[in-house]
Amino acid sequence: MAVTFSRKPAYSVAVSADDREPGDLRARILAAAANPFIGASAAAFLFLLSLALLVLVTGDPNKGSPLVRAPLDKIGTTKNIPQGWREALVPEGDREAPLLPGALDLSNLPFLGHADEPAQADAVAAPSPIAAVTGPLPAAPLAGLYAPGPGGGVLPVIAADGRTAAEAYARPFTADGRPRVALVIGGLGLNPQTTRAAIETLPPEITLSFAPYAEGLQGWIDLARSHGHEVLLEAPMEPVDYPANDPGPYTLIAANRPEDTVRKLEWLMSRATGYYGLTNYLGSRFVTSDTAMTTFTLALKARGLAFIDDGQASLRGGPIPRASADRIIDDELAAGSIDGQLKMLEVGAAGRGQALGSGFAYPVTINQVRLWAAGLAGRGLQLTPASAMAKR
Repeated sequence: MAVTFSRKPAYSVAVSADDREPGDLRARILAAAANPFIGASAAAFLFLLSLALLVLVTGDPNKGSPLVRAPLDKIGTTKNIPQGWREALVPEGDREAPLLPGALDLSNLPFLGHADEPAQADAVAAPSPIAAVTGPLPAAPLAGLYAPGPGGGVLPVIAADGRTAAEAYARPFTADGRPRVALVIGGLGLNPQTTRAAIETLPPEITLSFAPYAEGLQGWIDLARSHGHEVLLEAPMEPVDYPANDPGPYTLIAANRPEDTVRKLEWLMSRATGYYGLTNYLGSRFVTSDTAMTTFTLALKARGLAFIDDGQASLRGGPIPRASADRIIDDELAAGSIDGQLKMLEVGAAGRGQALGSGFAYPVTINQVRLWAAGLAGRGLQLTPASAMAKR
């Protein structure tokens, strides 16, 4: 008689525990173990049980990479924070990070150390000139170049070895023999969108100047220097139509006593660190006063700073690094007009060997300067930081 074996699983029959004999129960267990489907299920169960025990011992795999937490009172330093911390604040994707009120206040004032640390423990030594040219500029403040200032800020000082802020915070530059063109874009820090656009889209050789009243000023300056831009701080000066045209509560007034001018200057200079010099904001009356400009120049000399103006103080010299713009490129806010002024800068550089322009952080200005700078080398000109134009 032929016997046929079926590979289908056998039907199960429910049997109460009271009806099963020990031998019968043992036979059923052995039969179940021999079943390939039940054996595979048991093996999978044991694997999952082992994995669960491993997770309990080693930690939660969903936590991701380790977190680095920096105290907020040290956010202005570099030794406590990993590289790329600023970039990590930007949301994923190509959209611009929203700048909410106070977003850049984390580094609004530089960290000067706790009571149990040396006062300049977090000052950063400058890297080699080659590293500075090809990458970010060194983080401020640099050791020996600052002292306590008004309101908890810091003031620039000349270091014991003679180094000055005008030298240490300027972008290093090496001339290649071609005519040189420099440009200062000012009014930064007041509009977050245009400020970020100038920092992130303009070439690092473009000098950026910041309004002293900007919220989160130090954060903006740090960001600019991390992109390779040297920085100027704007000094609001009295215009001829003051007070109808009022640059703010710390405007330098031509008729003020020298001590009042110095007091206002110190407040302005203590707002941030990392700038290599000052530039004027307005000032058509202030720059015509011999007494006022002498006080201003001597105050900058004592602090080791340069002075770059928009052309209004072109007749003023002095014992500090100085340069004046040859033309303002955006008096007329039209792309064609700005292009024409930039072309005239090129003509001036070709004729005199160098030319310096000045502009404001209007969106159209930033866009036209970005396009212009991209083709400058191909036209036989060298883009230069404004500090390279300064002479005593």
